Amino acid sequence: MKNLIILISSCTALFFSGVAAHAADGAKKGGDGLPDPGVVFVKGQTAIVITDPQIDFLSPDGVAWALVGKSVTKNGTVENIEKLMKIAGEKDILLVISPHFYAPQDLTFKHGGALEHAMHGIKMFESDERLDQAGFKPSTGPDFMPQYKKYINNGKTAVANPHKVYGPETNDTVLQLRKRNVSKIILAGMSANLCTESHLREFMEQGFEVLVVKDATAAAQLPGMDGYAAAMTNVRMIANGVRTTEEVLVQINKEL
Repeated sequence: MKNLIILISSCTALFFSGVAAHAADGAKKGGDGLPDPGVVFVKGQTAIVITDPQIDFLSPDGVAWALVGKSVTKNGTVENIEKLMKIAGEKDILLVISPHFYAPQDLTFKHGGALEHAMHGIKMFESDERLDQAGFKPSTGPDFMPQYKKYINNGKTAVANPHKVYGPETNDTVLQLRKRNVSKIILAGMSANLCTESHLREFMEQGFEVLVVKDATAAAQLPGMDGYAAAMTNVRMIANGVRTTEEVLVQINKEL
């Protein structure tokens, strides 16, 4: 047993020393000691993907504002998302929207996770009409924020089918990107530890390079639970890079 413990300790030490060596030999390090590979933007291969830029998440009139409003306000999320949408148009960068939407037939789902039940309980993203029949009713919870519509309804932005839980596995966001030869994603939107993080995880599994814009997202904050802090820990460990909106704008202007 003693020899086994020594062996495990030695292997653990070798593993972490290997991680440290890789960080030193590879990409530059961040302030936390982890590698910071980043993403080099390439014209025609880079897209900005925004999850859930909708009233229920981003407006004081939305049903989730009591949960996310403090984080949204602190980060300047609404304004920072608009900055990304604006520069997408100016630089002819593909903008992809992955919205969240529940049509009437979705309300008969038989099971779901904690936050799914919470969303259904407050009727978040619900509409009495189907998206493929009449679209979102203007100025209701699932509708896009009014200031974003000029960027979304410009004839160039790709609006994916609605996702039904958190990730893009249930919609066609990945198809929209693949069909346009996108390999690099600038990711922002709501909510940081749910839909945005879930999109990040799937994009990484699909082989995309992903840069997360940390102040163009936000999350619910509850007693003893800070969704935004949890997300920032995870996205830092998973994504190719994490940047502020201003840092991303500077890089876009330089590279695209």
